[in-house]
Order: sequence, then C-alpha cells, then structure tokens
Amino acid sequence: MNPKIQDEHTDQLMKAILTLKTAEECYNFFEDLCTVSELIGMSRRLYAARLLKNNENYTEICQKSGLSSATVSRVSRALKYGTDGYNTILERLENEKA
Repeated sequence: MNPKIQDEHTDQLMKAILTLKTAEECYNFFEDLCTVSELIGMSRRLYAARLLKNNENYTEICQKSGLSSATVSRVSRALKYGTDGYNTILERLENEKA
C-alpha cells in the first residue's frame, strides 16, 4: 500500500468495502460515496484494463471505453508496474466465469 494514501481514514474505507455482500449493496454504497462521473470513470478504467490484457490497441480502447489515451496509458502503466490490483481483480473475475 502506498504510504501517501494509507491512513486511518483509507483503512476504514477499505474495511467498509470489504463488508459489502451483494452487488446491490455495492451499488448503493458507491452511489452514495462517489459522483456519477467518478463511478463511471472507475468502471471504464477497469474495462480498459481488461481490454489491455486482451492485447487491444489504445485507439480501440479509447473508442470502446470513452477514455482518453492518457488515461489508457495510466491504466497500462498500472498493469505493468503497479501493485497488481488490476491483475488480481481481472484474474478473479475471469476465474468466476469459468
């Protein structure tokens, strides 16, 4: 965890997220917590990460997701050099499908 963002408040947020049990609870919590734009942005970045893992090119990803090439580049950098957050989630979602 990045020490710049980890404090008692972010710890409490992470614990709160871990208590959510259903998709409906997640929708309700994140709708209260985030603006519509923030929530859409997060979902689009996760979508872009999945497309990057499937080796789609930036132009296609930008067109499909509505994200800028700079944002797609940040997602790509996080996939390659980040803390494996995207990779962990994408792997779990893929395993859930199987």
